Amino acid sequence: MNVKIQSIKFTADQKLVDFLTQKLEKMPRYYEGILGAEVFLRLENAQDTDNKVVEIRLEVPGYDVFATKQAKTFEEAADLCLDALKKQVSKYKEKQKGL
Repeated sequence: MNVKIQSIKFTADQKLVDFLTQKLEKMPRYYEGILGAEVFLRLENAQDTDNKVVEIRLEVPGYDVFATKQAKTFEEAADLCLDALKKQVSKYKEKQKGL
């Protein structure tokens, strides 16, 4: 699976990149048809502490799955995003079986 990680207006630490890549490599367990993933990391200018935003788009043939989450750390936001994506991919897989 092809994984693209983009950090907007900052440089992502290699540990964070490795963490995201490792987590995304596990996604084909839920649906084998995933072609790739795009991850966008950005910092919000908000005054609150939940200013780390992770957006993940999974490329599935004929359909793209997208989730955005905000949390105190990029790792926490990524985990929340991946949980949402797992649900979406599982629903898509069930829908495909029904056809």
